[in-house]
Amino acid sequence: MNDFQKYSDQTFENIKHINGDGIEFWYARELQSVLEYTQWRNFESVIDKAKLACINSGNDVDDHFADVSKTIRMPKTAEKLISDYQLSRYACYLIVQNGDPRKEVIALGQTYFAVKTRQRELIEDYDQLTEEQKRLAIRNEMIVHNKPLAEAAKMAGIEDPRRLCHFSEQGLSGFVWRTRRKRNTCA
Repeated sequence: MNDFQKYSDQTFENIKHINGDGIEFWYARELQSVLEYTQWRNFESVIDKAKLACINSGNDVDDHFADVSKTIRMPKTAEKLISDYQLSRYACYLIVQNGDPRKEVIALGQTYFAVKTRQRELIEDYDQLTEEQKRLAIRNEMIVHNKPLAEAAKMAGIEDPRRLCHFSEQGLSGFVWRTRRKRNTCA
C-alpha cells in the first residue's frame, strides 16, 4: 500500500468535528495520528511553531488553539487527564505548514487545508454580494463558459442559428446543474 492509499483511509474530513454553533474544529491528538506523529511531545513542538506563526500574523492564538482536556482510560480501570486542543481550520493549516516536510501526509494536509480554506473564502465572498452583483458574476461566468461551447458547436458542424440555440440551452442547463451541485457540496 503506497502512502497516498494509506492517507486516504484516514482523511482530515473523518476527524473533523462540528460544535453546537455549527463551527468545525479538529482535535490536536486526532490530527497527530493522521499526520503520523507517534509522540505527543514531538507534535506539540509543531503546534508551538504554528502558534508562533498565528501570533506573527496578527491573529489571537486562543481563537484558533483552544486548550481542552480529555480523560483517557488506563489499564486496570484507571483514568488519566490529558491536554488537547480544539483547532480551527486555520490552526490546522499552520500546523501542516510547520510539520515535517519529509512526510507525504504533510504535503497532502497542506493541500487539503489550503484548498478548503480557499473554498470557504469564496463562499463567504459570494454570500456578501448583492443580488445584482451575484447576477452579474453569474452572467460573466456564463460568457466565459459559452465561448468554448460555441467553439465546440462550430467544430461539430452546427451552423444553423436554431440548432446553435438548442446546443447553447443544453450547455446552460448543464452549467446550472453543476453550479447548484457545487453550492450544495461546499456549503
